[in-house]
Amino acid sequence: MQVNSGYAVTFNPALLERHGLENEAVDLSAFENSPLLPGTYRVEIVVNNQPKETRDVTFRQQRTSDGTQELMPCLSVDSLAGYGVNVARYPALQQNDGCADLTQISDAVARLDVNAQRLLLSIPQAALNYQARETVSPERWDNGINALLLNYRFSGAHNEALVAHRHNDDSQFLSLRPGINIGPWRVRNYSTWSHSRNNQGDWNNFYTYLQREIVPLQGQLTLGESTSPGDMYDSVNFRGVQLASDEDMLPDSLRGYAPVVRGIARSHAQVSVYQNGQIIYQTYVAPGAFAIADIYPTGGSGDLSVTINEADGSEQQLVVPFASVPVLQREGHIKYSLTGGEYRGYDNGHDGKLFFQATGIIGLPQAFTLYGGTQQAEKYRSLVAGVGKNLGQLGALSLDATLAHSRPAHLDSSQGHAWRLRYGKNFINTGTSVALAGYRYATSGFYSLNDVLDSYEHERLWQWDRRRQRAELTLTQNLWTGAGALTLSAINEDYWDDQHQTRSLNFGYNNSWSSISFSLNYSYNRNIIKPAWRDKSAREDQVLAFSLSIPLSRSSGHTWANYQMTSARHGSTSHSAGLSGTALADNNLSWSLRQGYTNHNEGSGGSAEVDFRGGYGEADAGYAWDRHSRRLSYGLSGALVAHRDGITFSQPLGETVALVKAPGIADASVLNQTGVSTDFRGYTLVPYMRAYRVNEIMLDPLSLPDTVELQNSTQLVVPTRGAVVRADFSGRIGQRALITLVRRNGLPVPFGATVTLAGEVDNYSSIVGDNGEVWLSGLAEQVSLQVNWGSRSDSHCRADFTLPEVKDDIVTQLQTTCQ
Repeated sequence: MQVNSGYAVTFNPALLERHGLENEAVDLSAFENSPLLPGTYRVEIVVNNQPKETRDVTFRQQRTSDGTQELMPCLSVDSLAGYGVNVARYPALQQNDGCADLTQISDAVARLDVNAQRLLLSIPQAALNYQARETVSPERWDNGINALLLNYRFSGAHNEALVAHRHNDDSQFLSLRPGINIGPWRVRNYSTWSHSRNNQGDWNNFYTYLQREIVPLQGQLTLGESTSPGDMYDSVNFRGVQLASDEDMLPDSLRGYAPVVRGIARSHAQVSVYQNGQIIYQTYVAPGAFAIADIYPTGGSGDLSVTINEADGSEQQLVVPFASVPVLQREGHIKYSLTGGEYRGYDNGHDGKLFFQATGIIGLPQAFTLYGGTQQAEKYRSLVAGVGKNLGQLGALSLDATLAHSRPAHLDSSQGHAWRLRYGKNFINTGTSVALAGYRYATSGFYSLNDVLDSYEHERLWQWDRRRQRAELTLTQNLWTGAGALTLSAINEDYWDDQHQTRSLNFGYNNSWSSISFSLNYSYNRNIIKPAWRDKSAREDQVLAFSLSIPLSRSSGHTWANYQMTSARHGSTSHSAGLSGTALADNNLSWSLRQGYTNHNEGSGGSAEVDFRGGYGEADAGYAWDRHSRRLSYGLSGALVAHRDGITFSQPLGETVALVKAPGIADASVLNQTGVSTDFRGYTLVPYMRAYRVNEIMLDPLSLPDTVELQNSTQLVVPTRGAVVRADFSGRIGQRALITLVRRNGLPVPFGATVTLAGEVDNYSSIVGDNGEVWLSGLAEQVSLQVNWGSRSDSHCRADFTLPEVKDDIVTQLQTTCQ
């Protein structure tokens, strides 16, 4: 075992002796092998280049076999086991003082990097338990603190009609996601409210559930209203209990997806996203291609219905599938789900219809995967079985069959089956990625569980909406160097009424050259959502869009010039140009200005939008105009968390978050988090953390006040799903001073003397310079210093003084006598 800090220095104290010190030698032996004195220091522990945790570690002076003194870390055997060391192989590791004897592990090396405050451990691979890359031991998982949470989003618009056949309208949309954390338990709810001219206010409650992780089973236990997994069956809304695997508990290297809504708007449009006939998301977009990636879905799978309401009153409708790769698992890995309870139907209603669902997937040797499951209800029974195979360079393939016996409302008993084929592949040599290619065929007698149970409530809905076959493809093609990339997604569905069809095609090309980016997108949608007995012409649309973005300042890149062209069906073409950019120190203010023109007597139109992301939330506003209407839109979103130290407001939160606690340190920015900074009490929330992963949280030292000095600006946290983990940042707050210490004989305190604050227990210390100067921070008005420079009885003194009030000078300089 070797412990060092990069120091191997021998000082000659005689060079530092001064006349009048009675030949008193300066004792610098403690600094020959380490720049630190023995004690407890907060360091980041890194094992084989993998950060593990940040905590206080005690360092002790120990004599080595060659007689030298070295600074040794005191780490427990349990700590080493948590870092992956196979402690069972080394029974002599455990010492009576509680510190592990690392010399028992051959070739193990510990190095203290003082400048970076890191303890670097190098452990031979043979001494480690086998772990997949990026594995985080469950012992390090943090359930977080008890807290009340609330995510909110309020948006609205006032539309003023400028044509005779249309009316003025005001609409509002509110979504709330409250929650409670108590230990490992999570209570969550999702509710929305919408209001418009034709709707005086409608509340929808999507779910309320209680959830916690079951670590030995690597799964999540859910009680209440939720949705079943959709990797084999269509996802089912239920009210009951579910135990299902949570693959996030596995490291990324052992893991085998939420949809992104893409489309093209012809004008300043309102985009609404529906699931099970209820609105779950609403926003406003500018003309051209758009992508919405921040939807909070209410289920693990199932299509999303998207409606694009244009400024002229027309609308487009499209379907977005949940793209997923074939259900392959690594050898020996099992993925499972058990769900039982009351079925929640099309409108989240319930009438006592009970069901049970069980699914399982197991990885086998030779790259095979077997999977199967069952659904059971009073009027429905089904079995599914399938096999998947990793074909190596040919990709991955899965094939399954579902057999069902059902009795829909007012019909005789029916039997049928459905086949499904799925394929995925990354062609590295050609730059092609087939995210999903699938085909599914169902016989006329096949009904899903949703079809049957919904038929007893909404008979007319399911009669025209029974799918016969579906083919889908999602593909990305990277072209040669500098040529950009192509994306393609397509869906084709046929239904058993022979008249209802769903066809959707989205094609895109994007590229950039010398900071100039451009894209070309085409969208085709036919017969989306609407039943066959409606006007077919209202169910088909084609839009072509081209966009160009040019930075106006290469040095900052904070302002861009934009051009957009869209060409819709029947020859309607629009052109628009504008400016957009970001502002403020943290680029947390986004803005855009746009002016456009549309042919076919549509005339000109434009918009102005602004969005601000601050420490207490996010606000946005916009104004758009054309010959049909004027629209003023607005929005406010954010979150609050109530905890034992008070209430903290923040930007909208993700599923798993961190609470930064830096008492008394206001306006400190969190690195890599736009607009996130501590409030007036020193608290803030980091909105997105990865569950079961090591997350690094850093405070920007440049944002700290001059009177603050942090002991550590970085914290590592490993939260469980849905946790609010706390990251404590302690610092010294107070005056900074350069003090010259003079003894009673008029000579300065010797070089190398150690200065501590009398009565403090945080191990804060500083070293005296060659003229008696010492730098100290975080000082109160009344200061008491304890000074030591040797083992003799006269090698210490004490200085008591009062700091003057700081006016213009940030750093106080003074001289005082040490007695």
